[in-house]
Amino acid sequence: MKIKESTNIALQISLILGFIVSAVLVYTFLITNANIFLLLGVLFIFVLVSFWIIQTYIERYIYDHVKVIYKLIHDHKVKSSNKDKVNQTKIANIESVHQEVLEWSDDYEKEISQLKQLEQYRKEYIGNISHELKTPLFTILGYISTLIDGGLEDENINIKYLERSEKNINRLIGIVKELETISQLESGELKLNISRFNIKTLCDDLIESFEMKAEKKNIEMYYGKNYEWPIFVNADREKVERLITNLIGNAIKYGYANTGKVKISFFDMDENLLIEITDNGPGINKEDLPRIYERFYRTDKARSRELGGTGLGLAIVKHIVEAHKQSIYTRSTIGIGTTFGFTMEKA
Repeated sequence: MKIKESTNIALQISLILGFIVSAVLVYTFLITNANIFLLLGVLFIFVLVSFWIIQTYIERYIYDHVKVIYKLIHDHKVKSSNKDKVNQTKIANIESVHQEVLEWSDDYEKEISQLKQLEQYRKEYIGNISHELKTPLFTILGYISTLIDGGLEDENINIKYLERSEKNINRLIGIVKELETISQLESGELKLNISRFNIKTLCDDLIESFEMKAEKKNIEMYYGKNYEWPIFVNADREKVERLITNLIGNAIKYGYANTGKVKISFFDMDENLLIEITDNGPGINKEDLPRIYERFYRTDKARSRELGGTGLGLAIVKHIVEAHKQSIYTRSTIGIGTTFGFTMEKA
């Protein structure tokens, strides 16, 4: 509306000026008798100048108003864009918070599940250690009470009961020592003395030390093949000796008499050496395999205690291997046998 009013005003001004100029020119022409063509030329030039002035004024006026309108539209778009960004940011923040809540919920559920498992493990562990310590203590108490009540004078039982008491005391000492070893390995207090040594020679010494036990049950011990060359590893010799001792000892302890076999094998694994100890014993049930490295866990509790096991041997084996930052595995088939394999760094 303002543009139209401004245009009308400009045209009115131009017409008034044109009328005044025309009147002046006509009056001048009448007085001076000037040339008519000159008069028309002046009028034509005046009209052109007036038209140019009007056009320029209108274009400038329109440009200024359009510029204002464009700025308003631009500002509106910027505000809308900023508003959209803010909304998107809010939505993203809400989604992020929602995702964090879900993750926290999952972590919380996992933590609760782990706490329940640890609580169950703690109860089992306390029950097991209580039973393991209680059994030999009560046995010793029974033997001593019998000796005090007059058995000490009975030559048929006094030495026998004292020997059995000594056996149970040694069992208690063994349990305490192995618990101490596991605690030191878990806490990192027991430092490894890494050195380069020939593990084949170590196994030769261990086979010789188990020779009498193996002969009693007529169990054969041998290597998987003829290893003519030294096999060097970087490890704690004392800890590895205990590790292999536990594995060979278990193989002989639970192996079949007269038909039992214990095989030791070495395999090159690039940077590491794989050592396997295989027996042809009764084997381990599939459901028991994941738990055999737990402290005091036994697949056959009655038979294990009868044979003098503490239930800590395999737990120590696992901790020694992990202390060397190596891995251990077990495969077993009922009625066929069991293989324990672990790796050590090659020298």
